[in-house]
Amino acid sequence: MAETIIDLGDKKMGKKISRYIITAIIVLFAIVVLANSFCTVQAGHTGVVTTFGKVSEKVLDEGLHFKIPFIQQVIQIDNRVLKTDVESSSASKDLQTVSSTISVNYRVAKNQSANIYKNVGIYFDEVIVKPAIQECVKSVTAQYTAEELITNRQIISQKMEDALSAKINPYGLNIEVFNIISFDFSEEFNKAIEAKQTAQQNALKAEQDLARVKIEAQQAIEKAKAEAEAYRLKNQEITEAMIRMEYINKWDGKLPYVISDGSNIFDISGILDEAKKAESANSQSDTTSQPAQ
Repeated sequence: MAETIIDLGDKKMGKKISRYIITAIIVLFAIVVLANSFCTVQAGHTGVVTTFGKVSEKVLDEGLHFKIPFIQQVIQIDNRVLKTDVESSSASKDLQTVSSTISVNYRVAKNQSANIYKNVGIYFDEVIVKPAIQECVKSVTAQYTAEELITNRQIISQKMEDALSAKINPYGLNIEVFNIISFDFSEEFNKAIEAKQTAQQNALKAEQDLARVKIEAQQAIEKAKAEAEAYRLKNQEITEAMIRMEYINKWDGKLPYVISDGSNIFDISGILDEAKKAESANSQSDTTSQPAQ
């Protein structure tokens, strides 16, 4: 009888434990289901929804969203500005080896998140962007000589950016900033460029020296002309002074009898004779008019 009572007690205890276990399993399952019924899309991201692997065209914005647990998955696509750096080696038009470093900032368009995930996946940087940069750099570099790559850097950068945009834009990738970090050439080419620059500088210096010599020579000629003119004028003044002195020394004190105003000639000798006669007559009249003492 006692054994029967113990058996009944054990059975009741076993049933209680089983109920507890089942309840715990149900609660745990409910928690798991509830946890998988919601998802959070992080800031700067969009959520691509897949149902049994099929990609939905509708994407989820930032925030909390409901999804069907165990059936739907939400893959987050980063729509913030992303950066990638690529080192490339290519050949210029004149067959110079060019090593370049390119830096590109780009982003995934939100309305293209589902499309890029469906066609490319989440590793679009390695699959699409970097190979496209390599191809664009090589194709544009081959159109210019090494010297043109240096002197037309801004134009070349724009051409590379345009070529890259044409390749990655159809996938929903938009370029924000395109930068050529560096163009590096072989040591032989750098030496040749340096020698050319030195030769150009020397030629410019020689041209400037020649111009300076011409100016100095012209200045010397003008100075010599001025000195010669001054010497001539000085000699002329001395000569004229000497002539005047010679004339003064040889003058007998007599005035000239003929004068001219440039157009007419006057003989003043008669006038002088008349003046002398008048003076003589006046002297005689003065003498006779005096009373005898």
